[in-house]
Amino acid sequence: MFGLGTQELIIILILVLIIFGAGKLPQVGGALGKGLRNFKQGIKDDEDEKKKELEEKKDE
Repeated sequence: MFGLGTQELIIILILVLIIFGAGKLPQVGGALGKGLRNFKQGIKDDEDEKKKELEEKKDE
């Protein structure tokens, strides 16, 4: 997973807890999930648009 070992992941999680606190952690996770979902949807929409353009060029 991105070349990260267990120790690195634990350190990252500890830093996130220190920065955001345990109370805001669910909000941060939710915002991160929504951001990733929007990013994936944007990529999918772009790919669909490119496929549509290619099909239109083939039909000409």
